[in-house]
Amino acid sequence: MTMSLSAELWPDVQPETARRLMLAGVEAFAKRGYHATTTRDIAGAAGMSPAALYVHFPSKAALLFAISRYGHEQTLALVENVVAKESDPVERIRLIVEDFVAWHARRHTVARVVQYELQALPEKEFEVVAELRRRIERIVRDVITAGAESGVFTVSDAHISARAVLSLGVDVARWYTERARQTPTALGKEYGGLVLRMLGASQPETPVTD
Repeated sequence: MTMSLSAELWPDVQPETARRLMLAGVEAFAKRGYHATTTRDIAGAAGMSPAALYVHFPSKAALLFAISRYGHEQTLALVENVVAKESDPVERIRLIVEDFVAWHARRHTVARVVQYELQALPEKEFEVVAELRRRIERIVRDVITAGAESGVFTVSDAHISARAVLSLGVDVARWYTERARQTPTALGKEYGGLVLRMLGASQPETPVTD
């Protein structure tokens, strides 16, 4: 990733130096893990002095919180946008999975930090992120429940099914790289079909294209 990507990842964060520190934090946390990363590592990767980090973030934990919160807010927005524009449960879950998986593939380095460094957050900050996760899961669960009630999905437990669907998308960040055979968009479409079959939905077979 390059520093020019920071505005695309966090358009609402100001100033640019704060975004640079977030991007440097992502790269350092992804490479070393949160606990093995020092504030000096982060500041150095951003081309700043160690003291510069504290101008924008009071601690390393605060930096991780900002990265994690923004990542979860972005994925929540993806899910909410699908629900706002589509009413059919089958199409809703397919589009949710496509967008969710594509985001985790396209932003796989950020997503690894967002999804797999949660336990390093202090309790108060963890609860903020946990509530965002619950909101995402609740929306997916409601879509699956609506599909089951209308007879288009065959599931025994909508809660477990929602967690399984989201876990598939989250895990993409663990293994996806730019060398992967499929693009993020194509991968999202493939996962969308897989999830529909997992939920017992009948669907026409369509070729996967970018």
